[in-house]
Amino acid sequence: MSKSVWIISPFLMVLMFLESCAPITRRRPISQANSLNRVSQFSPIKKKIALLTFYNESPMGGEDLAIVATEEFRKEVSRSREFIIDPDAEKIFGNSKEIYAGGGVKLVQLARKAKMSGVNIVVFGRIKEARVRQKSDEIGFVRKVKSLAETYVEIKAYDVLANKELFTETVDGNISDDNLKFYQGESEDNLSYRQELLRYSIKVAVRKAVPQVVKIGSRLDWMGRVAKIIGTRIYLNAGRSSGINLGDIMKVITEGQEVYDPESGAMIGMSQGEVKGTLEVVDYFGEDGAICVLHSGGSVTEGDFVQLY
Repeated sequence: MSKSVWIISPFLMVLMFLESCAPITRRRPISQANSLNRVSQFSPIKKKIALLTFYNESPMGGEDLAIVATEEFRKEVSRSREFIIDPDAEKIFGNSKEIYAGGGVKLVQLARKAKMSGVNIVVFGRIKEARVRQKSDEIGFVRKVKSLAETYVEIKAYDVLANKELFTETVDGNISDDNLKFYQGESEDNLSYRQELLRYSIKVAVRKAVPQVVKIGSRLDWMGRVAKIIGTRIYLNAGRSSGINLGDIMKVITEGQEVYDPESGAMIGMSQGEVKGTLEVVDYFGEDGAICVLHSGGSVTEGDFVQLY
């Protein structure tokens, strides 16, 4: 009876030894990887900003520059995933000129109204200076013109929940432009050129301030409100557009109280409200509303405030 003999070459033995010493690579379960991907797709709840139309107190540029400043701020903030511009803001506060005329008193008075509408930050401002200076050669039908646009825009942000000023800064949009022009007086073409230069200068100024407002505003807590209760269904004044997701748990809290410094009498801030219970988001309604059911606790009433748990 013959026997089979297996001969293992030295090369194969070395290969088997190296493979046995190699580290074991563990793969993440498919379900876990998919779960992580789903979580990363969720965006934070967007804080609502009331953007009031800026106003131009300089003698140049007129209302057009105020509109340019406002729309540039709106456009730049809209790039952020953390904020949403309230389209009905001016119905509550009016415009920036009215706020400045009231010395800020009107803003404080309407802070309560803003809370009830779900606004977290009020932004307003003004164009303090706007002018174009030009210098050119004095001889010839064609001359080189150097133009300098100087603009200064003041932007303020007000924290509605803390009832205090959050940000204030004056930014400049100073720019220069060199071009060749035919010798001409103060024609319509030159006036149009000056206006376009001022418009661009205003945009430059606003773009400087927006990242600072976004950075400071991102540190604030989002807060919404219970708008209506019908049976067991609780309606919030924020929903899909604000970034609220189905299954989110909201804690219901009472409104905090104003805290004042006993020495100076100045308001320091707002105290933290008491937690009354929690809600679970089960559906959406309207353009930006969410429907919840009671998750824990009780005594939830219309007007209560909510935050993401």
